[in-house]
Amino acid sequence: MNTVITIGRQFGSAGREIGEKVAEHFGIKCYDKELLTRAAKESGFCEEMIQNHDEKPTNSFLYNLVMDTYSFGYNTSSFVDMPISHKVFLAQFDTIKKIAQEESCVIVGRCADYALADRDNVVNLFIYGREEAKTQRIMERYNLSESKARDMIIKKDKQRQSYYNYYSSKKWGRADSYDLCINSSVLGVDGTVKLVIQYVEDFEKKN
Repeated sequence: MNTVITIGRQFGSAGREIGEKVAEHFGIKCYDKELLTRAAKESGFCEEMIQNHDEKPTNSFLYNLVMDTYSFGYNTSSFVDMPISHKVFLAQFDTIKKIAQEESCVIVGRCADYALADRDNVVNLFIYGREEAKTQRIMERYNLSESKARDMIIKKDKQRQSYYNYYSSKKWGRADSYDLCINSSVLGVDGTVKLVIQYVEDFEKKN
């Protein structure tokens, strides 16, 4: 049976890097931006359009309509009238389900835990970090001043939070939305990777 590891993450917590290293250990793929490329291909949207709406919140339209459309397929009139951001979300939602069906993998962000809520072979993680460690990482990665890095973290996390809370029935970053929440600043990237590997291996033995 496939095991799928989903990773929600605060910006600057090294969640994606941790996901990549975990995937490398297990010899499986890590989907992040790759997911967008595949969703674009399979849905007929251009990749740029999908990237523009990637993990961006939207407050137009009712969440229920999205889910109704998802249940009834794309031919309903509501899908035709739906904002592009919702169509992009559905394309990603579909791609996540297909990937999880096909292979073991790590999927970073994009409400993957919610998309796969009906499957019992999924480990849902949330990676967060200490403010100073995240700020330092973002300053180095984007060559920013401390205040600009802090602003970027606040903005990105707000986007991710409102996207997740809008499309999912759970709350972003809240412990009971996930199987395991880890502060990556405590053990560092490699220590966190080790912890995740141990957790996943024990999860697989139990299943």
